[in-house]
Amino acid sequence: HLGLTSCVTLGKSLNPKCVSLVPDCSLSLRSCLQEAQCAYAIILMALLWCTEALPLAVTAFFPLILFPMMSIMEVCVEYLKDTNILFIGGLLMAITVEKWNLHKRIALRVLLIIGVRPALLILGFMIVTAFLSMWISNTATTAMMVPIAHAVLEQLHKSPEQKDVEAATLTPFLLLHPTESGPIPPPVPEENEQKKREHLRFSQGMSLCVCYAASIGGIATLTGTTPNLVLQGQVNSLFPDNPNVVNFASWFGFAFPTVIILLLLSWVWLQILFLGFNFRKNFNCGGKGREQERAAYLIIQNEHKSLGPMSFAEGAVTLLFFLLVALWFTREPGFFKGWGNVGSLNDPASLLGVPDAQGKLKAPPALLDWNTVNKKMPWNIVFLLGGGFALAKGSEKSGLSKWLGDKLTPLSSIPSPAVAFILSLLVATFTECTSNVATTTLFLPILASMAKAGFLLNIIGVLTISLAINTWAYPIFKLDQFPSWAHLNTTICHVNGQFNSSVFFP
Repeated sequence: HLGLTSCVTLGKSLNPKCVSLVPDCSLSLRSCLQEAQCAYAIILMALLWCTEALPLAVTAFFPLILFPMMSIMEVCVEYLKDTNILFIGGLLMAITVEKWNLHKRIALRVLLIIGVRPALLILGFMIVTAFLSMWISNTATTAMMVPIAHAVLEQLHKSPEQKDVEAATLTPFLLLHPTESGPIPPPVPEENEQKKREHLRFSQGMSLCVCYAASIGGIATLTGTTPNLVLQGQVNSLFPDNPNVVNFASWFGFAFPTVIILLLLSWVWLQILFLGFNFRKNFNCGGKGREQERAAYLIIQNEHKSLGPMSFAEGAVTLLFFLLVALWFTREPGFFKGWGNVGSLNDPASLLGVPDAQGKLKAPPALLDWNTVNKKMPWNIVFLLGGGFALAKGSEKSGLSKWLGDKLTPLSSIPSPAVAFILSLLVATFTECTSNVATTTLFLPILASMAKAGFLLNIIGVLTISLAINTWAYPIFKLDQFPSWAHLNTTICHVNGQFNSSVFFP
């Protein structure tokens, strides 16, 4: 962490004037092969992204300057591909859901149905967080769910203490009651400390369950998290003749079972780690703590009542949400002919035209206004997507992809499941080191406790993804046969003059 922090600090301290030397450096590469020129652009952008010498979105625009200068390609169209528009459309819907607090209403209603017993409370928060994270950003979901979790935890912890405080103010230190066993002793300090420790561990588990569930839920849909859209965009860019093999329906069929398995395994692991092996106590089968549960249930119930009845705007957003999801699923589902080749339809744009109330003499404002969009839309991520697509297309046009593929020929001797496992483990390990440096420095003291839960969950995630790739992903993406639309890159996997497709496809 110190090395990474020093590297980023050094990068940010670089004089921006140094960036003006980038075109001069690229001019000296004109005599080199296009593969080397493209590699130079990729390495330069990688260094700037890692050191944060420039804002990430600014670095993403470098292909606009470098690739035409190197005579590789024109890249403007790569910043406005279908994947970018899909990402913007999903964000428009997510912003509308957040604006009208529809996600909070859904979360509170589900928690009221599931209940507030310790084990079920963790499961309830994980289910709600994962579902919301399928449609809106992980950050927004976590920011909304954590305060609700803390309010419930505070009530669970406060109820017994308030009882003790009230008893202490109204009675002497030793209170006598006419019982068969004699006087009732005051609370034992060791018991109070034990309860505090148990509550602290439960609070840690609740906080982590929300964070992990948000990350897990984002896997389920293409719009759930940006890397899913990056995959779709890269596949469409590298293999333009593919029959839209990675679409909303096929990805959901592959990822949703993975999400269910990961949620259940994560719930069991977090319950064991933070609640212990006393499942009778975790599910409160003994009847203890009912007062605290009722108090916590009332907290959730009051929060839900404070939202009032569902408004016309919330109903309209709900209707448009289900319509949008239905259109995403039926565009090109694969098992029947969808509406994708009928014409163009952009459902989220209708949010800017639907009123937020029933018809009146004076037209009410729309469900979503441009000021809200401009304020909450993460434009930098949109530009980053475009920069990534430009790099992928440039590496293909320059021949860099083919050159790298030739160097990966030795991987043909490794079984496909092993390759998938190694790549999953490598990516999972690498993402542990690429978080925001400021956040890493700020939360460094609590990383030790987080690592206890995160290490095994990473292993569980890698194993589950490997299982998914080698089981139900086969019929969905037809991994048992090499696709004809990918033959344009078959030269990258020649071994002794014969084609070997096992490098990337089983």
